[in-house]
Amino acid sequence: MYQYDTIDKAMLADRSSEFRGQVARRLAGDLTEDQFKPLRLMNGLYLQLHAYMLRVAIPYGSLNPTQLRKLAEIGRIYDKGYGHFTTRTNLQFHWIKLADTPDILDHLASVDMHAIQTSGNCIRNTTTDPYAGATAEEVDDPRVWAEAIRQWSTFHPEFSFLPRKFKIAITAAPKDRTAARVHDIGLVLKRARDGALGFEVIVGGGMGRTPYVGPTIKEFLPVNRLLSYLEAVLRVYNRHGRRDNIYKARIKILVAALGKDEFASQVEAEWAKIGEIADLPDTELARIRGAFAAANFEVLPAQSEAFEAAKASTPAFARFVRNNVKPHKKSGYGIVEISLKGIGDTPGDATSEQMEVVADLAEQYGLSDIRVTHEQNLVLPHVKLDDLPTVWAGLRDAGIGTPNINLISDIIACPGLDYCALANARAIPIAQHIAEKFRDQDRAEKIGELKIKISGCINACGHHHVGHIGILGVDKKGEEFYQLTLGGSGAEDASVGSMLGPALPYEKVADAVDTLVEVYLRERQGDERFLDTFRRTGVTPFKEAVYADAH
Repeated sequence: MYQYDTIDKAMLADRSSEFRGQVARRLAGDLTEDQFKPLRLMNGLYLQLHAYMLRVAIPYGSLNPTQLRKLAEIGRIYDKGYGHFTTRTNLQFHWIKLADTPDILDHLASVDMHAIQTSGNCIRNTTTDPYAGATAEEVDDPRVWAEAIRQWSTFHPEFSFLPRKFKIAITAAPKDRTAARVHDIGLVLKRARDGALGFEVIVGGGMGRTPYVGPTIKEFLPVNRLLSYLEAVLRVYNRHGRRDNIYKARIKILVAALGKDEFASQVEAEWAKIGEIADLPDTELARIRGAFAAANFEVLPAQSEAFEAAKASTPAFARFVRNNVKPHKKSGYGIVEISLKGIGDTPGDATSEQMEVVADLAEQYGLSDIRVTHEQNLVLPHVKLDDLPTVWAGLRDAGIGTPNINLISDIIACPGLDYCALANARAIPIAQHIAEKFRDQDRAEKIGELKIKISGCINACGHHHVGHIGILGVDKKGEEFYQLTLGGSGAEDASVGSMLGPALPYEKVADAVDTLVEVYLRERQGDERFLDTFRRTGVTPFKEAVYADAH
């Protein structure tokens, strides 16, 4: 992974020292909350319902064991012994005291971490495939380009005060594990017939109040022109984006208003003005790429006798492998997804002890590499098949060995009204009730891939618009109700879900999901996923069943 240089380290130390002074002035009463708010937000510090929340940047979801142990330490000392992994692959501490924040930033800086640009109207954390460097599907390692964007965008003076927050995702595989098409900019790495590497550029996707699947504005951008093209996109947005209406400020609104062709034309004109001077020099690209050199894999046979014997003798391990272990590009290795969605757990939460277990397993058995997914799970991307039984046992003993990746209880949920001042309804208990209803693992496997995503408000931090089943909390005269949508997808077949019908009260949501599943199992043909069946049948059979039960 990329190592911060002396410039990075000095910048983090200076920023931490600067914020320490700002906090001291706030605590002394020399700054009002209105004066302090933009300063704290620039450092990822939010004021939520019960306490301050600190959002820590995890660039492209990549951690080493030292960093994860530091997050565990911060959670233990300054929070309530846990952290919450988010759909932006960041980590949030929800119970922070203002006076402790400068010390926490110093702790983070000591391991090359920070909370810069995790809030505000700027370019947020760029995300990418958690399988990067491990999957045979990718045409190039997307982390290289995510790191280039990080260096380009951090403290970029022209883009520090955009009309609204801005999010970029990069995928380099046919299977999109980044939700690229519902980002402000989605980048899909491809190879041309002559072997040249380039990006399909998607602009204007997004969720929230007005969801859009982004259109492609450039089919093939040579990789060496990436930064200048991004600069052109951001300049057009900065020039025309709405600043008078927060609900119409995202780039998706501008692209929809202009039309993708006109928007693309303006970007091309701006790009021509910029020229190649803004692009990444070959020497810099080589330096960054060197940080992501192929791991020191051993030459191993494709089959492992110990691994096969463990599967044959231990059904629970076999189930874990079936659901949580994915193919690796190197023989004798597997990609291990760690579910933070145990039955009854808060989706995305990990205790300090669990983080330390993952750090230890990564160090001993995973080439010291850990990833965070946008689906609020963790990944050990490089584990020998021989070591998988030991890794599984360690995860199981720590309470994070649930074999449910991509199954119905692997639910995305935002913190909702339990924490967030913007939320209209709770999301966490809804996720827990649904997971409990589908506790039976045989039934969950029979159902197969089914992505449930829950948001506590229209801001869609839980990505409900692109859930196979999406659930949105709404407030009706002080009572929590939930709107259900069906047929969404954040993958390469991206789509926005369709409304099922009138919102349901809190106590009826889990039963409604159970009904939707039973309709799917009845209507399914062959190996269809829930999403496939819905797309074939449409909403009618699902709607009839849910509202027949509801009344």
